Amino acid sequence: MKIGIIVYSQTGNTFSVAQKLKEKLAAAGHSVNVERLTTVGGETDPKKAKLEKLPDLSAYDALAFAGPVQAFSLAQVMAAYMNQLPPLNGKKAVVFITKGLALAWTGGNKAIKQLTKGVESHGGKVVGTGMVFWGSKDRDNQINDVVEKLSKSF
Repeated sequence: MKIGIIVYSQTGNTFSVAQKLKEKLAAAGHSVNVERLTTVGGETDPKKAKLEKLPDLSAYDALAFAGPVQAFSLAQVMAAYMNQLPPLNGKKAVVFITKGLALAWTGGNKAIKQLTKGVESHGGKVVGTGMVFWGSKDRDNQINDVVEKLSKSF
C-alpha cells in the first residue's frame, strides 16, 4: 500500500513522530512518503502564512495527517491546510497530534476532532488517532505506542 504522511511541524517534534511512523510502515512492506508542509518564508502567523506546496494526495492509497497543538487547538497552519484538502474518495486515514501539556483536554481532544473533521468532510475515513504529550517523562513510550497503534490501522 502506498501511504502518504502529511505533517506540519514548526519545531520538528511532530515531524520526528511522523518519521518513526514511516519507518514502522516501511518495515511492514508499505511504500511511504512523508510530506512536510512548509510556509513561504517560514511564516508561522496564520494570517500571513501561505503554504509553499500542497501535496498531491491522489498518489496515495491511504494517508496520515499530523500537526501540533498550539494555543489549545490544532496549529492554524495545519487547520487551514485541512480545509483545502481535495476529495479523498473513501481513503483510509489516521491522524495524530503532539502537544506540550500532558492533559488531553488542553487542546489535544479538540485538535484530533479538527483533523478528523477535515478528513471526513472531504470523503476520507479516519481509522485511527493518536496523541503524544511532548512534556511527559513517558514521551518515548507514548511515541512507540502511537506508532504501533496507527501502523496497525493499515
